[in-house]
Amino acid sequence: MLSETRSKAEGEKLRRINDFFNRRISFEDDNIIWGQSDYWATPLETLGMARADCEDFSIAKYFSLIEAGVSVTKLRLVYVKALQNGPSGPLLQAHMVLAYYASPNADPLVLDNLVTDIRPASRRSDLSPIFSFNSAGLWQGTGNQASKSNLSRWQDLLVRARAEGFQ
Repeated sequence: MLSETRSKAEGEKLRRINDFFNRRISFEDDNIIWGQSDYWATPLETLGMARADCEDFSIAKYFSLIEAGVSVTKLRLVYVKALQNGPSGPLLQAHMVLAYYASPNADPLVLDNLVTDIRPASRRSDLSPIFSFNSAGLWQGTGNQASKSNLSRWQDLLVRARAEGFQ
C-alpha cells in the first residue's frame, strides 16, 4: 500500500492511509489487546493485532504518511477531548487524532477512527484540542510549542518504531 501511495498527491495519500487503517483495524481498548491500561503500539504491532485504540490508529497513520513522503512538519498527533453521547447524555472523552497541516497556519485536516471521513478541524466542533506533538516538538492547545521530553510513552514508541525501520 505504501509503495503505490508514495507517487500520489498529498490529499490522496491522506485518504488512502486513513481508509486503509479505518477499514482493516478494529477498535479495542488497550486492556483487552495488551493487558495494560495504556500502551502505544507501533504500526507493525497494530497491523499484527488488527486491533487498536485511538492512539494506535493515529500513530499508525502518522508513521505511514511519513513513509509515504509527507513531511513530519505537516503532521501532529493531537490529544483532544471528544464530545460523545453517553447513556446519561453528552460526555467528554479523552481521544487522539492525527492532524495534517498543508501549511503552518492552515486549518488542519483531521484523520480520526471515530469519524472516518477526513474533515477540517473547523468542522469538528466535537473535538477540543489539549496538546499536540510529533517527533519535532510538543504544542499546547493549538499554538505554543513546549518541550516533548514530558511524553515518555512517545519517546519509548519512537525508539521501538525506529527499531522496526520507521523514521
